[in-house]
Amino acid sequence: MSSIRTGLRRRLLTLLTATAVTVGAALGLAAPAWAISHSSATSQLRAAGISWTSSGNCSDRYVSTCTSFEGIRQATIDGIITFKRASGCAITITAGTEVGHASGTYSHWNGYKVDIAPSTCIQNYISAAYTYVGYISGFGYQYRAPSGNLYTLEGNHWDILYYTCGC
Repeated sequence: MSSIRTGLRRRLLTLLTATAVTVGAALGLAAPAWAISHSSATSQLRAAGISWTSSGNCSDRYVSTCTSFEGIRQATIDGIITFKRASGCAITITAGTEVGHASGTYSHWNGYKVDIAPSTCIQNYISAAYTYVGYISGFGYQYRAPSGNLYTLEGNHWDILYYTCGC
């Protein structure tokens, strides 16, 4: 029963995305920012030398143990690529747009966030280059980039909110 629901959700998401892109194209509009496919995102990340991991070894957006990029914003992909280039650090994404994260406008689901694995290189870069905001109760230590993007150390990962494509 669960696999039937998952299949139906996937087909509905595909249909909604295709419909939005088709209607937008018919009206002469650019594809919406959230219409980036998983394969497009992974191609760009791979070309930039960014890796990703999934505890479930999968990419299904409707399974919380997967790491999916379906529906991620192009600005988020551009942002993590910019961050890698600016920091010079190895980057491993541990979460994308899959279920299991907090909801809201600027959420993982809506394509604004990725989680990355922490490292000494990343910690050193963020603490030197960005403004320390403070400890956000219930979340973690937060830093703001000059672009306005937020980097929050949430225990075992960095939660990154990309408002813009700059790091």
